[in-house]
Amino acid sequence: MRLLLTGANGQVGWELRRSLTPLGEVTALDRSQCDLMRPQSLPQLIRDIRPDVIVNAAAYTAVDKAEQEEELATTVNGTAVGVLAQEARKAGILLIHYSTDYVFDGEKQTPYTEDDAPHPVSAYGRSKLTGEVALRQAGGDYVILRTSWVYAGRGHNFLRTILRLAKERDELRVVDDQIGAPTWARDIAEATASIARAARGEQAQGSFVPGLFNLTAAGVTSWHGFAGAILDEARRAGLLPLVPRLTPIPSTDYPTAAVRPKNSRLAGDRLRQRFGIALPDWRQSLARCMADMKMD
Repeated sequence: MRLLLTGANGQVGWELRRSLTPLGEVTALDRSQCDLMRPQSLPQLIRDIRPDVIVNAAAYTAVDKAEQEEELATTVNGTAVGVLAQEARKAGILLIHYSTDYVFDGEKQTPYTEDDAPHPVSAYGRSKLTGEVALRQAGGDYVILRTSWVYAGRGHNFLRTILRLAKERDELRVVDDQIGAPTWARDIAEATASIARAARGEQAQGSFVPGLFNLTAAGVTSWHGFAGAILDEARRAGLLPLVPRLTPIPSTDYPTAAVRPKNSRLAGDRLRQRFGIALPDWRQSLARCMADMKMD
C-alpha cells in the first residue's frame, strides 16, 4: 500500500508518520513540500506519487486569526480539499480527511451525530464545512473524520499552553461553560491507521461505502475541567514545581475573535458500528500523553 500524508509536521501528522508506517510505503510531506495554499500544485503532486491512500492532515487551524483571513482559511480547508478529492476520485484513491466540531453552533443539548445539520458560527468552522461539502460533491472513496479539542505533547495546543502558563502565573482563569472531549493526536492517528486498513479491505471486496464519522475521546469535560486534569497529571509527573490556582470563568469573561461552540460533544456510535473503533476516555489518554512528555 502506498500512502501520501499531508501536514506531516502538525500534531496529528507527526503521530500519523508512525501509525501509518506498518501499512506500507508512506510519503510524508510538510507544507514546504505540499502547500494547500496553492491548490493548483496538488494534481501533479498526486500523479507523481500515485498513492493508494491519501491522509490529509494539513489544515488552516488558527481559529481566531481566521476571522481576518477567511479567504485563506477557505482556500486551505475548502478549495484544496476539493482538488484532493477530485484527483482521488479520478485515480480510485482512498481519501481520509479530518474535520471538526466547529461545523456546529454548539446550541444542541445532546451530542451531535453525523446526521445533524451543520451551522458553523466562525470563519474556521465555515472553512472546514466547505471542505466537507467539496469532498462529498467530488464523490469517490472518502472517509471524513470529525474530531474535537485535539492536543498532543508537541505543537501548539491547549495542553502545552496550560503547562506554560502554569509556570508563569499564580492563577489561571479558564472557561467552564464550553464542553467537549479532549482528543489525543496519537489516538486519532492510531484509529486512522485502523480505518485505512479496513477501508482498503472493503475496497478490495467492492463493498466500500464513503462516509462521515465522529472520532473523539470518550467522556466529556469543560476547558476548566481539562485544565484541572492537566495540572493534576503534571503534578503527579513532576512536571510542575508549583501548581497555580485554577478559577472557572464564563465565556463572556474571555472574549475571543471567533465564537466557540458551547457544546462540542460528538456521538461516536457510527464509527463503532462500521469499524469497531472507540477511543479511550479522555482522562486515560491525557495520562498517557503526560507520561510520554515526562520521558522526553
